[in-house]
Amino acid sequence: MKLSSHHFRSLSSSGLPMAKMDPGSNSLMWFRKGLRIHDNPALEYAAKDSKHVYPVFVIDPRYMEPDPTAFSPGSARAGLNRIRFLLESLTDLDKSLKNLGSRLLVLKGEPSEIVIHCLKEWNINKLCFEFDTEPYYQALDDKIKSYASLVGIEIFSPVSHTLFNPAEIIQKNGGTPPLSYQSFIKVAGQPSWSSSCLSTSLSCLPPPGNLGSCTISEVPSLNDLGYEESEEQDERTPIRGGESEALRRLSESIADKDWVANFEKPKGDPSAFLKPATTVLSPYLKFGCLSPRYFYQCIQEVQKNVKRHTSPPVSLLGQLLWRDFFYTVAFGTPNFDKMRGNRICKQIPWDSNDELLAAWRDARTGFPWIDAIMVQLRKWGWMHHLARHCVACFLTRGDLYVHWEKGRDVFERLLVDSDWAINNGNWLWLSCSSFFYQYNRIYSPISFGKKYDPNGNYIRHFLPVLKDMPKEYIYEPWCAPLSIQTKAKCIIGKDYPKPVVSHDSASKECRRRLAEAYELNKKQNGTVSEEDLKKLRRKLEEDKIQESKSKRLKQKSIG
Repeated sequence: MKLSSHHFRSLSSSGLPMAKMDPGSNSLMWFRKGLRIHDNPALEYAAKDSKHVYPVFVIDPRYMEPDPTAFSPGSARAGLNRIRFLLESLTDLDKSLKNLGSRLLVLKGEPSEIVIHCLKEWNINKLCFEFDTEPYYQALDDKIKSYASLVGIEIFSPVSHTLFNPAEIIQKNGGTPPLSYQSFIKVAGQPSWSSSCLSTSLSCLPPPGNLGSCTISEVPSLNDLGYEESEEQDERTPIRGGESEALRRLSESIADKDWVANFEKPKGDPSAFLKPATTVLSPYLKFGCLSPRYFYQCIQEVQKNVKRHTSPPVSLLGQLLWRDFFYTVAFGTPNFDKMRGNRICKQIPWDSNDELLAAWRDARTGFPWIDAIMVQLRKWGWMHHLARHCVACFLTRGDLYVHWEKGRDVFERLLVDSDWAINNGNWLWLSCSSFFYQYNRIYSPISFGKKYDPNGNYIRHFLPVLKDMPKEYIYEPWCAPLSIQTKAKCIIGKDYPKPVVSHDSASKECRRRLAEAYELNKKQNGTVSEEDLKKLRRKLEEDKIQESKSKRLKQKSIG
């Protein structure tokens, strides 16, 4: 994307420290997310008054080591699509650094140990890295900061992965995070930098110095990391990693000024896959290939030049603010990624039915709309936000009553844009465990998709076994007469599964259970114990058995 010259101003006006360093000093720029050159205050500060800058990325075995026991190719925590996206992003970053007279130094091992070794080996005076709110990175940063302060290394860790500093929002809100979007907007106000010129270019970087005994490599391939990748994959994700691709997609999105001005979430077609109904910039924001602040300013620029536009929460700016809202709540809520010990999470006695979970995860529920979405997730590592809503609701409070943490783990693994704060926040929301409590509002696994795609083209693409099913039956193939199934070369129960539940009765049962769980949470005033949940689980099971008995007796008496 061509960036106009008025963006190329120093960030000092945005609060960068301007401490004078010895011109012979060495800086280490530690990349984790923030895999970009544009609007990267940590990189800019690393370059200032330094003789040598060492740009480092550490391949963390925790995230990158192959795990043959996982349910899909990848590591214990990330599927192959996300690992590939990260490697593509690193290759693009390395290319950009080489254009500036530098290069990316790739090391492998436990990050805090590797970084501390590099600090010693390269005689580093200042360490720069983008601030990260995730508990894992917070713990890493604490280790490294305590070492750096002992030996007198300056640390610069600016907030540039989000629009606001979550700690400041929490402080302004009296020490706790705002728990609704509207209260977040009220506390946050306008970002302090929104009318500043963000630095989007570097002309050059001081080169790395002597590498000493550190084992440096180029950006590895998937094969180098121990993954086998078949060239004949039936459908590769169309989402490619890297800052260059992020800026190209951004440029394409904001070129259509009417579309930007009129963007309105939750509208948009979840079945559109050849040309998705959103920007598909979430993976680039997740890895920091695109600066959210630069994205924000680009949208602002479009809005200034149109007569009217949508507003938060539904506008594109509103979507960026949602991202910050979840980041802030996640940062200020202990155990945000769990039900137990999470003060903002309703305690619900979810089932842990591994068979139903596997059917959902592996696209075998027998509901074509749900299964097609799960196939797209596995193949692309991405799907439209409304599609995510449908499958998350179906797994939890809609039909299967399986614990939201189980679904969260599947998304966390398979999504290219899986983001700790946003993924957990959305699962809390969609399971009606926090933020949203209208558990009676359920996405139908039959009629919701039909509304957007009555012909079932999305289903035909991702579930080719159903490609010849007439449109009257594409969303409910189990209703098709056997003659129609035979003609469509898809016998239900043989070529494609029967539904794992009856939607009407399952959703009714889910509502009943949620009503009881909500009543318990209200009665106990947020102090539901493990014992309370066990008692409620027993009661719900007994009620279900009693109801089945009553039904059988009723049928007998009618018979």
